[in-house]
Amino acid sequence: MQTTTPTQTHLPQVQEPRKDGIPLDLSWVRSVQANTSAIERRAATLPGRRSVKKDYQAAWLCKAISLMDLTTLSGDDTEGRVRRLCAKARQPVRADLLDALGMQGLTTGAICVYHDMVPTAVDALRGTQIPVAAVSTGFPAGLSPFHLRLAEIGESVAAGAEEIDIVITRRHVLQGNWQALYDEMAQMRAACGSAHVKAILATGELGSLRNVARASLVCMMAGADFIKTSTGKEGVNATLPVTLTMIRAIRDYHTRTGLRVGYKPAGGISKAKDALVYLSMIKDELGDRWLQPDLFRFGASSLLGDIERQLEHHVTGGYSAGWRHAIG
Repeated sequence: MQTTTPTQTHLPQVQEPRKDGIPLDLSWVRSVQANTSAIERRAATLPGRRSVKKDYQAAWLCKAISLMDLTTLSGDDTEGRVRRLCAKARQPVRADLLDALGMQGLTTGAICVYHDMVPTAVDALRGTQIPVAAVSTGFPAGLSPFHLRLAEIGESVAAGAEEIDIVITRRHVLQGNWQALYDEMAQMRAACGSAHVKAILATGELGSLRNVARASLVCMMAGADFIKTSTGKEGVNATLPVTLTMIRAIRDYHTRTGLRVGYKPAGGISKAKDALVYLSMIKDELGDRWLQPDLFRFGASSLLGDIERQLEHHVTGGYSAGWRHAIG
């Protein structure tokens, strides 16, 4: 990778306009199918389809960092932990490595926290362009009373969250009640105001890839700015078959409406090599426009540490211990 003059042009910039959505088209939703065996066969070939090495790999890994929602969603979160995580978001890789890579000014795409930690994160990120995302609506199960879920969104937006990760009611999908899912999503989107909304489908609990595809479509119709795989708390989180299903739903939606919707895989993506597979999928299926933080994010906590180790190896030729790259 060539050394370049320090620049801020690669910092996260929200560019894609808010989605107003479209009226619910039940005939379109019900026509959506998913050939599970074909999707799984295709997904199984993806890790071997692209191989990037040396400078190209380092560049892609830096891109992955810029697309990362650096996340802490633990019951024992403290203000100190969140501030350390925000410091890591501001400088995700050691300064000497960034200098060697010509990537001064690199940051993560966002910080993602529980509502209680939104004010702390907003304060710690003041003066940066890094947005704070809050998980909301009774995360992770999404089973609290609906008026309280809407109120929670409003509280997080008022506290300074620029992005809200909401969870859908899974039973609407499992029962095929698409009108209820559409209405729920539309009301949550409205409650977000100017904040961008990511709809968490909890794909590991939806029963089939066809349900994943249909739920993706309904949430996009209702105005979701992003669709997201998982809360990270389910038994099965982001997988390649689920990702292929969701990004093809995004592609079809864009083809028919002209509207771009973002994608966020979350849960279980912890290795740099996995991030490269996801990025190559996005490039192949959706194109370069989706390789920007306003249309793609990784929901991650431990991924950054492995990427930093790989970048140190690229610069120095040696691997270091994981504890040298703590993230919180």
